[in-house]
Amino acid sequence: MSLADRHVTALMRQLASQDVVELVHPFAEWETLGALAYIAECYGFRYADVRHVGKEKTVHVTMVRDPDPRAVQRAAANAAAFPQAGAGGPVPGMYQGSLTPVPEAQPDVDLIATLIRYDALGAAANRKQLLTMSWGIPLVLVLLAALTGKFAVLLTLAALVPAFLLITLRVNETRRAKLAERLTAAGCTPVRDEQGRERYVRA
Repeated sequence: MSLADRHVTALMRQLASQDVVELVHPFAEWETLGALAYIAECYGFRYADVRHVGKEKTVHVTMVRDPDPRAVQRAAANAAAFPQAGAGGPVPGMYQGSLTPVPEAQPDVDLIATLIRYDALGAAANRKQLLTMSWGIPLVLVLLAALTGKFAVLLTLAALVPAFLLITLRVNETRRAKLAERLTAAGCTPVRDEQGRERYVRA
């Protein structure tokens, strides 16, 4: 069984028994996550959110069961059309035995992957948190320098840390802006969620 088949088998088991499914990929391959999310949506789920877990910041993508009648109908149609999905058989939108989208599914997979990447960048580099760290950490380092007398090392770090954090923030915002352009071009609408985060929803 190929790696792609193992991913699909694990996914189909979750889809059959759970209302909330998490897609986990330790190396954050956006195309793989997008393809798996697409398959989940073919079976009555919808993309909900993404988060980073642990020291390695592993990406966890949350899919939830979609109560919309169209999603229920889509799930039933795909279950009938692909009876061997998860058992080595074909799945909707992918070439047999792989997570490579067929041409007609590629735009939808790309869009889901872009939504995931946009949210993941926002989760990885929270602007307010980074700005707080950019003055909080140097303050602590200056206090440590005064207490220990190690001014050369600690004051150098106090100067470098905020520069690094602000550069990280800038790079992150630039990347998100490019992704936002793609999402807008695809007809997605910017919204604020209940936590105040800027996200995009599909039409």
